[in-house]
Amino acid sequence: MAVVMETLPGFRDFYPTECAVRNVLFTAWREVAHRFHFLEFDSPILEPLELFTEKSGEEIREQLFAFEDRGGRKVALRPETTPSLVRLIGTRAASLKKPIKWFNITENFRYERPQKGRLRSFYQFNVDIVGEGSFSAEAELIALAIESFSILGLGRQHFYIRLSDRQIWILWLQALGIEESRLQVGLLNVLDKWERREREDLEKDALRYLSPTASVQEFLIRAEQLRQSNTLQEIRGCFDALNPNNTLKAAVDQRLLTWGQLLEELDALQYGSFVRVDLGIVRGLAYYTGFVFEVFEADLNGRALAGGGRYDLLFEKLTGHALPAVGFAMGDVTLLDVLQKYHLLPKITFPLDCFVIFENSTRRQALQDVGNLRQNDLSVTYILGEGTVSKQFKKALEYNPNFILFYRSDELRNNQVQVKHVSTHSVTLIEREKLVNFVCNYTAGSKRE
Repeated sequence: MAVVMETLPGFRDFYPTECAVRNVLFTAWREVAHRFHFLEFDSPILEPLELFTEKSGEEIREQLFAFEDRGGRKVALRPETTPSLVRLIGTRAASLKKPIKWFNITENFRYERPQKGRLRSFYQFNVDIVGEGSFSAEAELIALAIESFSILGLGRQHFYIRLSDRQIWILWLQALGIEESRLQVGLLNVLDKWERREREDLEKDALRYLSPTASVQEFLIRAEQLRQSNTLQEIRGCFDALNPNNTLKAAVDQRLLTWGQLLEELDALQYGSFVRVDLGIVRGLAYYTGFVFEVFEADLNGRALAGGGRYDLLFEKLTGHALPAVGFAMGDVTLLDVLQKYHLLPKITFPLDCFVIFENSTRRQALQDVGNLRQNDLSVTYILGEGTVSKQFKKALEYNPNFILFYRSDELRNNQVQVKHVSTHSVTLIEREKLVNFVCNYTAGSKRE
């Protein structure tokens, strides 16, 4: 007895309907990217392992489909696209017009435990601006992210933007006297896990990076106050409570000024109502250097649907070329879950313009017209093997075409084809040379309607 093969854990099959839904997402993503004048690029699915370990550290190996190829090279299936983007731009950094506004849609792979909203194979919409250091790049990307959800029918009742700033957090750590970069990164990683860890675990993790004389409870209380700040005035108050020196105070003032400019620009672009000041978002990846944001589902059990931020140091680290950059990514798995939850999944149909029915003696003439119709961008099908006219007609009704074309020998003697309009049940005899125009005119009219 033959064994039925199943897909590997965390991987998916896409039957035609599922594939069509996925393609609707891809089409929507491309449409929004083109509205914002982003250019599409692509890169290999297989990259040198070092490209990912250089960006994320050796610990990333545990999450990769990594192996040694027949040439002895250590390689990995891409878990994300940012390193490939950096490699591509770094190779031609001097010749590319700035700012570089690129996007792509890729299949990525991560070897982790499959769970709701997280698979080992998934598609991502990746959007980046490289070579622009001003807050306007963040505004442009946040606007594009919002449109990427809106185009699929999701609105303010479904999602919002949590906007934060790792630079504010670093200034806050400096105000606490924590200057060493290694300690800052470690504590930011602790803060990033705040919503996913118990208080006792946070205390244990934070103690690894605080001085022996520091109070971990006081640190977490002050951190909670900053996390809960949802206005620029409240953020400033958290710094004032620490009595920073004049240099640090000036840096905070400048950063809050930039915050105000970013929020004002988002208002001008008509997206301000989607955005919330939320320093609870830290994003644990160490390469983020400034504003970070997540698109979050709006219900009580909301989850992140997309995320990104500024990563100004990554290009220099990986390529030696210093370039400011900001980007975000959104995946198809959580997006499809949310669309299904709110009954917004696209309704998939497979429209057919014509089904052709013929007698054996008229097959050649019928196939000649099939070719002509298809060359005029019409969808046409017929029974590939032999079948009686009644069998063909039964099959035609299963496809629910706009037209059924009958090729009968007695009508073809007068160079005519019987055309049945399925929805109205009307039947017309059309001269063969006028058939293409007849069907095309109807189809064009239907599309306009």
